[in-house]
Amino acid sequence: FFKQKTAYEIYQCDWSSDVCSSDLESGEVLAERADYLGIATNNVAEYNGLVAGLTVVAEIKPTGLVEVRMDSRLVVEQMAGRWKIKHPDMRQLALVANKIHPPAQIRYVWVPREQNQLADALCNESLDAVAAGRDGRIVRNYF
Repeated sequence: FFKQKTAYEIYQCDWSSDVCSSDLESGEVLAERADYLGIATNNVAEYNGLVAGLTVVAEIKPTGLVEVRMDSRLVVEQMAGRWKIKHPDMRQLALVANKIHPPAQIRYVWVPREQNQLADALCNESLDAVAAGRDGRIVRNYF
């Protein structure tokens, strides 16, 4: 159901808002985004990454079916509706995410951190830029 040409895979990592979107069928990376958030909790960073990823998907295929793959079990379970979202900041970010892409067209899947290496590398690139005094924002489109 979700492995169609219109499906995209969203990856994230901790402590920045970053995403690598790829076509699920070919595995081809279609876009990369990263942005330094400053001081934030891991969970808030993960939710910001989700929002950034869904925004990229909305640019590419606003009506597409999406499989979100994240190494944050908390965000995956909360967004899938299996766990309650108790924290007000995360509740607001979840509402934003649900407005970007129709929730019925999204499937949330938890993946081990080892399967999230593209996003981790993007996160590290952004953090390295900030540490060197440069802007940590990364925007790359391959579509």
